[in-house]
Order: sequence, then C-alpha cells, then structure tokens
Amino acid sequence: MIIIGELINASRKAIGAAIEGKDAEAIKKVARDQFEAGANFIDVNAGIFVGEEPAYLKWLVETVQEEVDAPCAIDSPDPKAIEAGLAVHKGTPMINSISLEKERYDKLLPILAGTDLRVIALCMSDEGMPETVEDRLKIADKLVNGLIQKNVKVENIFVDPLVQPISVNNTFGVEFLDSVEEIMKRFPGIHTACGLSNISYGLPARKFMNQAFMVMAIAKGLDGAIMNPLDQKMMANIIAAEALAGKDKFCMSYLKAFRAKKFEV
Repeated sequence: MIIIGELINASRKAIGAAIEGKDAEAIKKVARDQFEAGANFIDVNAGIFVGEEPAYLKWLVETVQEEVDAPCAIDSPDPKAIEAGLAVHKGTPMINSISLEKERYDKLLPILAGTDLRVIALCMSDEGMPETVEDRLKIADKLVNGLIQKNVKVENIFVDPLVQPISVNNTFGVEFLDSVEEIMKRFPGIHTACGLSNISYGLPARKFMNQAFMVMAIAKGLDGAIMNPLDQKMMANIIAAEALAGKDKFCMSYLKAFRAKKFEV
C-alpha cells in the first residue's frame, strides 16, 4: 500500500496557523511523525491562502524536505502553485490532482506531459460526481488514455474513483469497490488511490466503518490511500489485509509489523 500522509493541509486549523506563521518546526514535526509512521508521500496543501498559495506551497515543500527524505504530494488545482512546488522539490513528487473537468485538465496536462511525475487522476468531470461503476470507468478511460498519450507512464497514474458517503446512498460503497476492481483489471500496471474516510460521513463510529471499508477495498485491489498514517489501527488493518489479499510474500511485512508491536493498538 502506498500511503499519502494527509495531515499537512491548511484546512486543518492548527496547520493553517502554522503555515501562515511560517512555523517550520510545527510543520516538520507533522512531516516527521507521518514519515516514521509509514507514509511514502507527504501531502502538502496551502489551498486556503488565495493569492498566496504558490509562495506558501513552495515553503511547505522546502520545509518538509528539510526534515524527511520523502517525496511530497503537491496538492493543488492551481498550476502556478504546483509549478512553485515543483521548482524546489527534490526527487520525483506526486501531483494531487488532475480531473476531467476541462479547465483543470487543460491547465495541468501540459505540466505532466512527458515527465516522470506521479499523478492522482480524479474520476470527476464537468458533469459532476460519478455514482456508478460505468460513470467512473468512462471518466477513467478518458483520463488515463489522455495522460498516456502525453507520455505519462501508466505506473505513475493513481486513479481515484471517488468515495461517496453511504449515508446518502447505500450503493455508493459497492459502486466504489467494484470500480477499483475494474480499473485495476482494465489498465495493467496502474494504481488506485482515494481519500477513504468520506464513506462514513454522517455516521457514528466512523473509524470502525473506515477500517472495514479499507480492508474491503484492498481485497478489490486498492493499492494507495490518502490518509492519516498516525491512525495505528488503520495501519494495522492495512498490513493484515494486504497479507490476506496475497500482496505480502511469505507474510514478511506482517511478521515485521508484529515484531514491531504494531498490532498492539
């Protein structure tokens, strides 16, 4: 599982204040904590700072990479902000995210074309949020083929089929899970990723619901997640689910986690 640590997001009150105040130590601590907990990418988002986002995103990338030897997921729909982050990033980052919404697609595709950048491709179009497997696959086909035609490698594409709350429609969970399975079958070598916690919006005991849904999604082929890696129970569930799904040869990761007492949560 490729873990994209979600905690450095300006929409979180404490993080927004740390960004605005250029509190490097606070940002570095969150980056370090996520990295040590198992994050492969550190998401950086300064989206609340309209007009100042490029400068803040540049500062976030520099600050995070001063602290941890990990790539960032540069999180913005604004190409100027993304370019500002890319200008100072060391190594190969992830772009979060492109979609089939025309304005966003047309602005971000030239930045991605012919590069080794990894990219999250949201199954969203100008027609809105897809609800069925068929709707998601139509968007995924256009997104993936458009990226490949611009020389983006399939293994660098992370399709996000978009999780919607089952409190709104009881079929939304199944439609998402079946979409993951179909996307993984249709595009060999591709990745899938999502912000999974929306599944439980409006319900009690959300962490329990999120953990169960993650296990189900891994069984369908999900291999990436935008999440809080400090959630030890979720991380333990991921390790166990990947072993059960045949993604952990000789259960080596599971055994390593056991020895590190990661199941004692």
